[in-house]
Amino acid sequence: MKSYRQLVQACLDAEENPVRELFPWDLVELLAKEDILLLDVREPEEFDAVHMDNSLNVPRGILESACDYDYEETVPELVEARDRDIVVICRSGYRSVLAAYAMQLMGYRSVWSLKTGIKGWNDYDQPLYGRNCKELDGDEAWEIINVELKEEQKSPERRVCKPVA
Repeated sequence: MKSYRQLVQACLDAEENPVRELFPWDLVELLAKEDILLLDVREPEEFDAVHMDNSLNVPRGILESACDYDYEETVPELVEARDRDIVVICRSGYRSVLAAYAMQLMGYRSVWSLKTGIKGWNDYDQPLYGRNCKELDGDEAWEIINVELKEEQKSPERRVCKPVA
């Protein structure tokens, strides 16, 4: 059985169609000279709270049907983007790898995953926007995207308080 991180790594290491990643500073350079489709695969609530300017939100859970015609979730702009350069974004760069891998299997020719995700974009001091497209300062964005794990979400060896047997 693979863990989540092992699954992500398998998509990066795949012999056929490995996912390409780029860092936030690489994306800044790309955006300056090319027309890139920014695809944010986080959930709508995450996207509404903080997102990159001019990004398209299609949650990971409906991505495959959004990439094809004849589904309730179809997003025509995405269906028609098979030959465009696309950078897939999530919070920390894991969901975006899985999404990019699926898109490559569906025939998208030029897909990258943003390594470190929106967290890394914020760490690189790039602009992020919140509700009503209001620009957020870096600290404000960090408070929104930095989610603390609950004790029960941590692996047993990482828990501060061990359950009493």
